[in-house]
Amino acid sequence: MHKTTAFAAAGRAAASEEAPPAHDMSAFPTEWTKPDRIAMLAYHGFTALDLAGPQYMFANLMGATVHVVARTREPVRSDTGLTIVPDATFDETPAKLTVLFVPGSGSGLFGALEDAETMRFLADRGARADWVTSVCTGSVLLAAAGLLDGYRATSHWVTEAALEPLGAVLEPERVVIDWNRITGAGVTAGVDFGLKMLELLRDRDYAMAIQLLAQYDPAPPFDAGSLASAPPHVSGMMQAMFPGFVRRAVDAGRAARAALP
Repeated sequence: MHKTTAFAAAGRAAASEEAPPAHDMSAFPTEWTKPDRIAMLAYHGFTALDLAGPQYMFANLMGATVHVVARTREPVRSDTGLTIVPDATFDETPAKLTVLFVPGSGSGLFGALEDAETMRFLADRGARADWVTSVCTGSVLLAAAGLLDGYRATSHWVTEAALEPLGAVLEPERVVIDWNRITGAGVTAGVDFGLKMLELLRDRDYAMAIQLLAQYDPAPPFDAGSLASAPPHVSGMMQAMFPGFVRRAVDAGRAARAALP
């Protein structure tokens, strides 16, 4: 089990006979502690912040068990070189999950799409999870696993155009909720996604408490976080970085889906 933050650890202690840590949780409702089982996928080249932002939020769910899962327990290197050690393999992951979460990637996306074991795992656990979720291009993996057919979803702006050919309905918002499918846009949207998940899994006050704990009060130095707000010379330069990416993602996604049992 992945380590949890002091907030969640204190909540567990308050609900048990363990000696509580140096946090007074007496004002917290007892119903805030629930036995959620959360699996967060790791694969070679995943985007580190896609995973780290939501993991912080999930780890602050009192009573929850949060696993970072991969094909093996060997270290997994992210796109920026940050390396994590999974604490469960696919086979060790509970069959019935509260939340299945998939981070995105750039070039690592294609390796995951082409890995039959990873795609089978997503299709299997996603079919039974209470919540099927992603951030960034992770929604392409969900769509390729057949988990977004007919659902509204978002993705990183680079791969928005790949969703509808893979069966999803594109809604280019920062966080999109369609029944039990929750998808976040690119990278930093994982923090907003994580807070929304806290509200859905607990309540609004819980989510706001963790937002305060994280001191998430963004004031970016530039207004360039979307294609609409970035200066044209910047957005044009960045869009030109990814020739053929969407076509390749669609082709790889369709091939992965066709290979599923």
